[in-house]
Amino acid sequence: MSESINPLSMMATAPLSSNKNAGGSWYEAMAEAWGQTLDRQAADIESLADKVSGGDDKPATVTQLTAESLKMGFLSNSSHTALSSTGEALKTMAQKS
Repeated sequence: MSESINPLSMMATAPLSSNKNAGGSWYEAMAEAWGQTLDRQAADIESLADKVSGGDDKPATVTQLTAESLKMGFLSNSSHTALSSTGEALKTMAQKS
């Protein structure tokens, strides 16, 4: 009985480049990209919060802070869904190979 190799599961864990210093799979790159996006959004929220605590409590600034906070929630949920769904798909592919 021969064991077949699932090309999709091989691709999922393949390094992004042949450069050994770069390392990491595309799944890790996706997680890193989500992390960087969430970090940038958190910095935007922090900046607006500093403005509000510094006395710039105009309705426009507070509304902007609220909108950015809601955007953070959306991005956070989206990253969780994307990473979880992809992880489950990779798990399923690995079990089938």
